[in-house]
Amino acid sequence: MNKFNLFLERKLLPIASKLGANRVLIAIRNGITLSMPLIIIGSLFLIIGNFPIDAWIDWLGKTGIIDYLNKGTNGSFGIMGLVASFGIAQSLASQHDVDGTSAGVIALSSFLVATPNIFSGGEAPVEGIPVAYMGSRGLFVAIVLGIITALIFAWFINHNIQITLPDSVPPAVSKSFSALIPGAAIITLWLVIFALLDATGIGNIHDLLLKIFGGPLGLLGATIGGTVISIFLNSAFWFTGIHGGNVVNSIISPIWLMNTDANRLIYQADRTAELPHIITQPFIDNFVYMGGGGATIGLVIVITIIALKKKSSQLTKTMAPLTLTPGIFNINEPAMYGLPVVLNISLIIPFILAPMVNALVTYFTMSSGLVARTVGIAVPWTMPPVISGFLATGGHMSGAILQVVLIILDILIYYPFYQTVERQNVLAESGTSNN
Repeated sequence: MNKFNLFLERKLLPIASKLGANRVLIAIRNGITLSMPLIIIGSLFLIIGNFPIDAWIDWLGKTGIIDYLNKGTNGSFGIMGLVASFGIAQSLASQHDVDGTSAGVIALSSFLVATPNIFSGGEAPVEGIPVAYMGSRGLFVAIVLGIITALIFAWFINHNIQITLPDSVPPAVSKSFSALIPGAAIITLWLVIFALLDATGIGNIHDLLLKIFGGPLGLLGATIGGTVISIFLNSAFWFTGIHGGNVVNSIISPIWLMNTDANRLIYQADRTAELPHIITQPFIDNFVYMGGGGATIGLVIVITIIALKKKSSQLTKTMAPLTLTPGIFNINEPAMYGLPVVLNISLIIPFILAPMVNALVTYFTMSSGLVARTVGIAVPWTMPPVISGFLATGGHMSGAILQVVLIILDILIYYPFYQTVERQNVLAESGTSNN
């Protein structure tokens, strides 16, 4: 065990620390997170418009209210890519100590410039922006464009290639003029790229990047084998004290979000249609990581069960209420750092095994049709299990029942390992050593 601890501290911890502090990964995480409120708001419209009561669905259709609800969904959930382009550039530019807001606005404009427009015929032709590229389908462009835009913007500003106004000019005006030269260069760059792709018949940057990144990342994020690998990495990073989700999910979440949105669009068009994707963001959030990283809802329930025993340790009695309440809402920092789970060799096996079991059971029950697939509703991550499973699957009880089964499995996985921890706690509190 000591050798394993040394391996974690000397080999894995430095790698995890570097990845966790990587500016690009932080920017991707922050940029996508910026769109999360819109995703959740759009999901609320989707829930209202597709609540599983036939009379309600019929009434919404007859009155035309469903069209307004769909517009609310498309105008919030459906622009995550556009918002992410701003957020990623803003975050990365700020980390380079330049004006993040200006960089974000330039990235947003560049995103629209790089996106092909659509035209309607008739006597009065109308030019429009395709909503399809504004959402999850545009995430790869948002990431690449946001990063490149921020780096170029920072280079211009740091090399003083900008319009500098006197100190007497209000800061807002001064920043706007400072962004003129780098902004013109960046937007022109993306316009040239768009023109080249269009003139050569290659297509557009959205479809091009989807082909380049979609395949490799799809193997990791859209298959059960790749998902299990990502779960292992997530747990391994968490175990060293690094937020695994911030590292692993920053890379894979675009695939999960794209799958989520694809299911949403099909479900929105036809509630009875078969949904194409099993592994989505709600699949990960609401079925794999119940309680947080490591599926620790099983652990906090085990702690509470053991705390009810008369001879339980004082640490377990103290930690039970401190970990159970937040754990129900998928907040597991009290358990991770208070128990702790971090660098606790006695808990590493269930910490890795529990979410893997959740993923495998969920995947095969959904693929077999025993449990409904997630319909594209982004349930807030603090929503307690059972409720979240019901909502994520579009009001199917099978989603809620599956979560109950998974929680029981997680309890069974964690129980024998925490019993070992509890024996160590009792020995330590009694002043006895097992050495």
